[in-house]
Amino acid sequence: MNRAIIISAIILVFVIPILLIILLRGRNTLLLKIFSTAALLCLFKQLLKTKNPETLKLLSGLYNVSINTLLGSPRQLICQCCSMPLEDATTSREPDGAFNEEYCKWCYTDGTFKYTSPEQLIEFCVEHMASDAWPKEQVRAHMEAVVPNLKHWKK
Repeated sequence: MNRAIIISAIILVFVIPILLIILLRGRNTLLLKIFSTAALLCLFKQLLKTKNPETLKLLSGLYNVSINTLLGSPRQLICQCCSMPLEDATTSREPDGAFNEEYCKWCYTDGTFKYTSPEQLIEFCVEHMASDAWPKEQVRAHMEAVVPNLKHWKK
């Protein structure tokens, strides 16, 4: 399946535009640009339809977006350590640069976790999240209710 997609990509992206350039010889470059863009979009849609994990990882790295974003954000991701909602800008990365859609960049960075216990995390959050509108007691109560149910702390 992937081999057929790669061959189709080569034909759509390289061979056909070259043939069009030869045929048109500068007469209508707008047509060529439209065709090339349409070919790339068609290829991109076909690659996303496969939902092959390796293909999605490759596209994620190529476009520097998470797999969740590539798929149109079908699920709301939250950090499985602190419960922060995740977007591409806040999602952690593995040492090789790949997105880790389980954790935020503040809880997990370069393959290591910052917090060694739920209590350590809760204390940090209480100190940094509390405000006039959300007092420390409420932050603590919220975090104590949420944190123990997250995947990272259930281990």
